[in-house]
Amino acid sequence: MGTSAGSAGAGGLRRHLGVFDAVVIGLGAMIGAGIFAALAPAASAAGSGLLLSLAVAAVVAYCNATSSARLAARYPKSGGTYVYGRERLGDFWGYLAGWGFVVGKTASCAAMALTVGAYVWPGQAHAVAVAAVVALTAVNYVGVQKSAWLTRGIVAVVLAVLAAVVTACLTGGTAESARLDLGTDATFGGVLQAAGLLFFAFAGYARVATLGEEVRDPARTIPRAIPLALGITLVVYAGVALAVLSVLGPDGLAGAVAPLDEAVRAAGVPGLVPVVRAGAAVAALGSLLALILGVSRTTLAMARDRHLPHALAAVHPRFEVPHRAELAVGAVVAVLAATADVRGAIGFSSFGVLVYYAVANASAWTLTPAEGRPARIVPVLGMAGCLGLAFALPAASVLWGAVVLALGAAAYGLRKAVTRR
Repeated sequence: MGTSAGSAGAGGLRRHLGVFDAVVIGLGAMIGAGIFAALAPAASAAGSGLLLSLAVAAVVAYCNATSSARLAARYPKSGGTYVYGRERLGDFWGYLAGWGFVVGKTASCAAMALTVGAYVWPGQAHAVAVAAVVALTAVNYVGVQKSAWLTRGIVAVVLAVLAAVVTACLTGGTAESARLDLGTDATFGGVLQAAGLLFFAFAGYARVATLGEEVRDPARTIPRAIPLALGITLVVYAGVALAVLSVLGPDGLAGAVAPLDEAVRAAGVPGLVPVVRAGAAVAALGSLLALILGVSRTTLAMARDRHLPHALAAVHPRFEVPHRAELAVGAVVAVLAATADVRGAIGFSSFGVLVYYAVANASAWTLTPAEGRPARIVPVLGMAGCLGLAFALPAASVLWGAVVLALGAAAYGLRKAVTRR
């Protein structure tokens, strides 16, 4: 006997989320990370080619979003590409995608927590970061509906702040269109590296897919919510990047510690700086909330299959969330937030997540037309783009990312060998 669309099966999660909530969760994940954490390092790599890098990252993100949406509609379960890779390519590829996601996004969580700390209380950034992780883990623990409502508020505040920044920059009298021109400093390698870093900002669109078990009517909701969230974010990113570049120029943006702060100062509106700082902290909190949500669901799916300790697969009888997975993820992120640094986490996170989406595109390639396969060019371009951007990242990010993936693969092989015996 089946369960109703809104009920939870044995050991399953309740379907609470409609299109609007799913879009908002995706926006909360993307906008907080991108605007306040990735623009300056991307400008440092791309120079005057920053807008070109944004376009490249957007094309790869669109391909990934399309592949993920088709797969998520067919496999509406918690775990995202961990599930798709396993179902379409085999157990190992699903595991590798899940490992890349959990490791990469755990680094993203730490980066976002530290961004909160840097804006709220720079002298005690690590302590504030840990407090933020503890608080948001508690919010997620008491149910995904509450997380969605909180994310709605966060997204509204951040969009209002970004609109104020764009307006101040473009009407302050210091904006110059010549600063948007493509110069000789923009190299092919630099543009690709910046696109890889900016990808960190786009990766939230598939948060909806990792929440597949909690979405109502997933075959309809997921394919609508993912491109909607991505499209809205693209418009926001393009507007903010154009405004900030027109005031600071590529060199000024590359050297900025807090680029949106410096842009409104340069535009002659220093009174807006406290508002921008508050908006940055709220945005990072929104990202952190959605990231913890996504990582815990992939942890749940991997624990169900015993690729992670099976105890983490438990679902809370009252709150209907994977409470042990959420507590475990929160604990690991809290430790990283107490010890890590922000910029190093961005490249490392991008590498792991690009590998995750490469597996998603390879999985989408195997769909038949009857299963909703996208146009062939989409998964081909998506997979090539993911791998190209991953290996164009800074050398340290590539090295550490490859080492951690290799360790995960070795753990998989060891488990298989022990199971056979």
